[in-house]
Amino acid sequence: MCLAIPGQVVSFLSEKSLMRIAKVKFGGIFKEINLSYVPEAGVGDYVLVHVGFAISRIDEQEAKRIFEFLKEIEELE
Repeated sequence: MCLAIPGQVVSFLSEKSLMRIAKVKFGGIFKEINLSYVPEAGVGDYVLVHVGFAISRIDEQEAKRIFEFLKEIEELE
């Protein structure tokens, strides 16, 4: 099973229509993510990321809820 992980858009590196690339923060880790599938996403927004692509935009409360769930899973191991 694959999971989509929430991250926060920090800045844009490229805003070409087919290659909207942004720096996205996952806790303390930053990754370059393709935002082409989520044209409405902007700096400060939270997005769900799967294999390097943002697949949807979510609100901050949902992102925090997912982070808490992932933290609980880690504590079980």
